[in-house]
Amino acid sequence: MKNSTELKGNWNEIKGKLKQQFATLTDNDMLFAEGKKEEMIGKLQIKLGKTKEELDKIISEL
Repeated sequence: MKNSTELKGNWNEIKGKLKQQFATLTDNDMLFAEGKKEEMIGKLQIKLGKTKEELDKIISEL
């Protein structure tokens, strides 16, 4: 997965693509706060039923 700086810089674009791919996601699910990347990934894992590795792959392919 991209590092936090890359992820933060492109987050609006990535967030839009994730919402297109997974309609159940809300803006609240994808709040990106500095230092809270792992917490956000954990929420996405629970909501989507994906492993961390699966999410890393999905995000890096966007």
